[in-house]
Amino acid sequence: MSEDNDAVELDDDAETEAVDAGVEEEADTTEEPTADAAAEGASAEAESEAAAEADATEEADDDAADEEDASPFDDDVMPDDDVDLLIPVEDYLSAGVHIGTQQKTKDMERFIHRVRDDGLYVLDVSLTDERIRTAADFLANYNPEQILVTSSRQYGRFPAEKFADAIGARARTGRFIPGTLTNPDYAGYIEPDVVVVTDPIGDAQAVKEAITVGIPVIAMCDSNNQLSNVDLVIPTNNKGRRALSVVYWLLANETLDRRGADTVFALEDFEDEL
Repeated sequence: MSEDNDAVELDDDAETEAVDAGVEEEADTTEEPTADAAAEGASAEAESEAAAEADATEEADDDAADEEDASPFDDDVMPDDDVDLLIPVEDYLSAGVHIGTQQKTKDMERFIHRVRDDGLYVLDVSLTDERIRTAADFLANYNPEQILVTSSRQYGRFPAEKFADAIGARARTGRFIPGTLTNPDYAGYIEPDVVVVTDPIGDAQAVKEAITVGIPVIAMCDSNNQLSNVDLVIPTNNKGRRALSVVYWLLANETLDRRGADTVFALEDFEDEL
């Protein structure tokens, strides 16, 4: 865990180099700044049916992630039981923050503690906790309104919006409109200084545009995520409703604490009613 202890540390040099390289690699596929907003509206309508189908599939995946929360395999979730966590380890477990997928990438190996008997990878909760603190240190250096939070995942939308509201950031949830960060002619164009994404896969458009304009990306990453375009990883179950509520809640309170604010939110504030 040695490289993760610096307060404003971005992930390793290899990831940072990949981000730099990503600007050139993505340039050919990024929407040109000259595309007009009317074309964007037509494109959105054309994609609505596909988006609805994707949402239905995503909701089924998210429900499955939540159903895994109560499991007999979850006692061993970090190498050191004496680590001082932001909340009791039982609270992380009850939310399913530690539950990965049955796939892992080479990038995420260092954040995985073990594999369960049912084939699901278990994320190291102590690293999740540590990275929440590191991300809060990093975000506290930015003007609140220059932070953008995105979530295409249904279960991430409410806590992402609540997080943005709590720290004074901006949120773009649901479909991320192409050109939001790259097309000055688009009415919804914004110029944030840092982007927080709920899932680099679901939020791929936001990540691509952030790389294009050269701003850092903080991402909540599951065991199946690639990190080539991510600057700071928060390893977590990024599909489960309760897991995302807990991580966004902790990140909001820790960011506010770094700013010296007295406001403290309760977890219930970040939980969407079903």
